Amino acid sequence: MKDGVNKLVIIGSGPAGLTAAVYGARADMEPLLFMGTKYGGQLMITSDVENFPGFAEPILGPELMERMKAQAERVGAKLVQDDVVRVDFKRYPFEVTTPSQTVKALSVVIATGADPKRLKLDSEMRLMGKGVSNCAVCDGFFFRGKRVAVVGGGDTAMEEATFLTKFATSVQVIHRRDKLRASKALQKEAFSNPKISFIWDSLVEEVLGSSKVEGVKIKNVKTGKESLLQVDGLFVSIGYEPNTKVFAGEVELDPRGYVVTRNGTTTETSVPGVFVAGDAHDHRYRQAVTAAGDGCRALMDAEKFVEEKLRG
Repeated sequence: MKDGVNKLVIIGSGPAGLTAAVYGARADMEPLLFMGTKYGGQLMITSDVENFPGFAEPILGPELMERMKAQAERVGAKLVQDDVVRVDFKRYPFEVTTPSQTVKALSVVIATGADPKRLKLDSEMRLMGKGVSNCAVCDGFFFRGKRVAVVGGGDTAMEEATFLTKFATSVQVIHRRDKLRASKALQKEAFSNPKISFIWDSLVEEVLGSSKVEGVKIKNVKTGKESLLQVDGLFVSIGYEPNTKVFAGEVELDPRGYVVTRNGTTTETSVPGVFVAGDAHDHRYRQAVTAAGDGCRALMDAEKFVEEKLRG
């Protein structure tokens, strides 16, 4: 910090934010990272992680985040468990405000992530990571030879259903309407896959099982008829909500609320000096490893920006 102004403030404490903090500390950017009260991102509700490089054995999501946090602190990043409630990117240095303080920054990395939309069922959260998942790419491997269901009717749901047929014996798509919202190409691919079947006009009312998913209770919205479906896994694919409301009016957001990058080749947003990493911007890949890569890119962009500012 120079004259009360931080070289770098990072907002968010998932893989993107913590990777930016590690790289930032090693680059003498003296990063200040606001972790938020919900520290760690989606990996905090993820059980076994088998696809993060460097771990020969599965690692629990919370343990992986604790290791990233410890690494960031060891190399000198300052981590504060506080929520950012307001930003001012219209003045420079930028201002970032939490309930307890307002700090100034020469550069900012937005790494607030996105939350998967939920069915809002107690049983869904109780069995999250025990057969309920929001990510087929992350967890599909665990359902080899099993029966699974996918909730949703958009592009993501069709992509996940098709991906799951590599492992599962059957994939049943549960959709609340009588037709899909997915693109025609993805619909065609799903309809032509013999492992995929569809349950139309239906909602999941309850996920069944005590220690693991054993089935779901579904209800037809037109007839009111309830039925039980025996499955070993439930993939909820009804979309994501980027955690970007605090940035509305400060940086450009797309119609869904994701942060837009300036030119598509760097991590810079519509405001020079403000960068974005991870799921707050990425609505395609949504993986811990791609978020971490984004964190590295954002820090390198921020470092170059601050160097040029300090040189005058």
